[in-house]
Amino acid sequence: MRVTKGAIDRHKKQIPTRLAQVRGRRSQRAFARDLGVFQQNVNRYENGTTPHADFLITLALQENISLDWLLLGRGRPRKR
Repeated sequence: MRVTKGAIDRHKKQIPTRLAQVRGRRSQRAFARDLGVFQQNVNRYENGTTPHADFLITLALQENISLDWLLLGRGRPRKR
């Protein structure tokens, strides 16, 4: 199966929405503090900048989030 740039772009456009969903009612500042990252990074990621691998790994471990869900929309948000 060949993956097109359009398919990749569609998935990337969903990351900010899913990231905001994980953050929930917490402010970006509180969320960033919980993850040990700068609030500016959270803001950039929620505004469409593709997150760095270190951030994604930290998010998955700290928040028990499935990266398959975050990046591709597959499965459930939280791991069991």
